[in-house]
Amino acid sequence: QVQLVESGGGLVQAGGSLRLSCAVSGGTFSSYAMGWFRQAPGKEREFVAAFRWSDTTSYADSVKGRFTISKDNAKNTVYLQMNSLKPEDTAVYYCAARRVPATTYAYWGQGTQVTVSS
Repeated sequence: QVQLVESGGGLVQAGGSLRLSCAVSGGTFSSYAMGWFRQAPGKEREFVAAFRWSDTTSYADSVKGRFTISKDNAKNTVYLQMNSLKPEDTAVYYCAARRVPATTYAYWGQGTQVTVSS
């Protein structure tokens, strides 16, 4: 059973940076495509960033140019570097995995809170 554990959330001032980490265990890391999602209070969960086939990356328009998804295959870990944070980035951030070539994310972490103060 694949398990995902996020870390790195916290409170930061607008304009600041945070790096989220997601450690993956219980599966072959290279068999999964990883993504990040977020859910703000009172809103639906939304896509943030993901690795697509052949390790190309995709970003939501709202974070493009500010957030970067990366991974370390040796550590079975995926990261989300978040720069120039805005109060509207405040949300619980979730790491997710889908087994290639499936298109649905079947595995989710518990989430980590990111709060950006103005």
